[in-house]
Amino acid sequence: MLILCFIGQGRMINTHYPPKNQAFIGRTQELELLQSIGEGREARMLIVYGRRRIGKTELIEQAYRERNLIKLEVLEGEDEEYQRRALADQIARYTNTRHGRFRTDSWRDIFELIVPIVTEGKWTLYFEEVQWIANYRGTFASELKYYWDNFFRHNQDLVVVLCGSSPSFMLRDIARSKALYNRSQHVLHLGELYFHEARKFLKIDRRDAKHALNAYLTVGGIPEYLKYLRGDESLYLALCNNSFKSLSFFSEEWEKVFVSSLGDNPDYRKVIEFLSHAKFLTRNEILQKLEFSSGGRLTELLTDLEECGFIERYVPYSAKPTSKLVRYAIADNYLHYYLRFIKPNLQIITRGDYNDRPSELLSLSEYTQWLGYAFERFCRKNHRLVAKKLGFEAVRYKHGTFYNRSTKGYQIDLVFEREDRVTTVCEIKYTETPATISVGTKFLENLALFKPKPSHRIHRVLISVSGATDELRHGGYFDRILDLGDWLSQEAC
Repeated sequence: MLILCFIGQGRMINTHYPPKNQAFIGRTQELELLQSIGEGREARMLIVYGRRRIGKTELIEQAYRERNLIKLEVLEGEDEEYQRRALADQIARYTNTRHGRFRTDSWRDIFELIVPIVTEGKWTLYFEEVQWIANYRGTFASELKYYWDNFFRHNQDLVVVLCGSSPSFMLRDIARSKALYNRSQHVLHLGELYFHEARKFLKIDRRDAKHALNAYLTVGGIPEYLKYLRGDESLYLALCNNSFKSLSFFSEEWEKVFVSSLGDNPDYRKVIEFLSHAKFLTRNEILQKLEFSSGGRLTELLTDLEECGFIERYVPYSAKPTSKLVRYAIADNYLHYYLRFIKPNLQIITRGDYNDRPSELLSLSEYTQWLGYAFERFCRKNHRLVAKKLGFEAVRYKHGTFYNRSTKGYQIDLVFEREDRVTTVCEIKYTETPATISVGTKFLENLALFKPKPSHRIHRVLISVSGATDELRHGGYFDRILDLGDWLSQEAC
């Protein structure tokens, strides 16, 4: 929505005025940060980045909707001349001017059009999807530096927002660029909604909390994805209808994720697809399998994928961050789901073979087993909340998984080595029914092989979505059992 406003010296400018979103949920800390930045008494540059569909635009528009807002955006995949011309057209609409077919030779031509608008007054200059505007090149930031230093910074009520869905580009070529580094910067990495926020977004009460958890484990706390899983039908049917029909949302989103976040570089996909065949792999295993010409090139790919939130590093709790035991795994829930259930069937999905019976392509038993692995990742990611619920959040600790590749190879899902001389060992279970005594028996077998520090006491914990049977609960296998109700009580989760 554009509204006309009076901006001194007789100038009338159209400003972008988004309506108030009454259904906006969560992002409390982020809103407070953005609003405090907007109330500052010097020019500020705000860099916001996060994966596609995470809700960056909605957050920025809701935070700054009552300021004079100029929003500039372009189309994906066009060259710099096209993008500059597109921005010139938008600026003309804001200023009610006509310039014919505006030709630009550099970004300076665009900034010269902007300067008269934002020289004075309470303005927010918002560049959307900067990686597309800049065509993944550094020229945009270099030219912006000159106009920031000589014009923009002199308006103490100006906020310049640079927003993008390519974390690697936004960090390397914008936030850390020599041109813009340390110029009144504020950098915000916008992550997923917390679980309790996603549950509110899905409009699910505590009685159907497992529905919310399954949705979160499947596509993460990404607002646009969660929209397709809320409604009257079951999560299972919603997933099938939006995954296994031709042109369905989740079947087509994969391509868009990579283009918006990383450009169309096939090497990123190779790494992700290779990781999808294992729970986790070492850097050397990835290097040998994919036959990259240099280890440095792989390091750059892995760093970019980590910054996007697509993969994560697993470090055994007893190892150093630089250890050769460091392993990589897919972190993004949607990518996990797509590669496990959609990609193997993509050809028949595209043909529409299952348009009238999409649920035949998702085995409930296989999906439930897959949710078990997803729940393990969820618990490891939320290790601080596990510590809080168990009462040792104020104690310093090292955490991680434990791997043993001996003849009796085994894994312990989550270990906390605490400075109060306690080692908390967690078994993580996702089951449709309460965990039984067999879970406790297997856990004790693995625990007998596990060797903590001699001075440490062992604290045994079961984290189970469906709780435990009375026999297991009172059988002395675990010192503490956490169930889904414990997660629901964690407002930071």
